[in-house]
Amino acid sequence: QVQLVESGGGLVQPGGSLRLSCAASGIIFSNCVMGWYRQAPGKQRELVAAITSRGTTNYADSVKGRFTMSRDNAENTVYLQMNSLKPEDTAVYYCNAFYLGLIYWGQGTQVTVSS
Repeated sequence: QVQLVESGGGLVQPGGSLRLSCAASGIIFSNCVMGWYRQAPGKQRELVAAITSRGTTNYADSVKGRFTMSRDNAENTVYLQMNSLKPEDTAVYYCNAFYLGLIYWGQGTQVTVSS
């Protein structure tokens, strides 16, 4: 079955960096559009970044210039490099895959930005 497993979350001070990883299995990864979403307490889940099978990326305005999404098709993994983190980036971050017309989600990883 399809599995997405996120890792790399944690507590970081404002201005710091984190790198999230999402390892995929059970899919032909190179054919997938992959995304990172986040959900803060009391808010709706929102798209942070997405990457096509060819590596084209797009980002939410709130993270442009600070976050970078990439993929390694040999490792079936996507990454989200997060720099210059702000308290408002605090959320649970979810990995998402669009594959054969269906959407799959990981379990999420907590990112907390606080001094």
